[in-house]
Amino acid sequence: MSIHLADLVRTIPDFPKAGIQFRDITTLLADGEGFRTLIDELAAIARPLDPDLVVGIEARGFILGAAIALAIGKGFVPVRKAGKLPGVTVGIDYVLEYGTDRLELHRGQVPNGSRVILVDDLIATGGTAIAAAQLLREQGADVLMALFAIDLPDLGGRAALEAEGVAARAILTFDGH
Repeated sequence: MSIHLADLVRTIPDFPKAGIQFRDITTLLADGEGFRTLIDELAAIARPLDPDLVVGIEARGFILGAAIALAIGKGFVPVRKAGKLPGVTVGIDYVLEYGTDRLELHRGQVPNGSRVILVDDLIATGGTAIAAAQLLREQGADVLMALFAIDLPDLGGRAALEAEGVAARAILTFDGH
């Protein structure tokens, strides 16, 4: 099961900089059986929580989040980088390792009181997921859980997200950076 999925994740050394072992999920997504298994496992976690919406973080979170939403019969909402959405947006600025960034979603797309699941492909340091959860909470959403295909526990992101009060689960775990 997960051993098979882990075998489908390509590791690219020294990307985007020396010393980083980039975990590339696109090879898993390109494998029909692997992709279905991953979505089935994530949907099995999400379904009992009965969220109102599934929210995916740009960009690979869109792929996983939309597939999970379809599998559990819920709507999907994208959280995008600044300036990518055409309507009136709400956003949050957050700090990255080497600067700042901004996440946005359409105003009103996540109604006050919505129960949501947040989805992305990978959690490393957790900064983007924490910012997305904060943005959703500022809209009055209840973030039930954050789901990831991959966790890099050595970087502490899952622990940081859970310290912010957001339960988190991942299907695969890889050591290192």
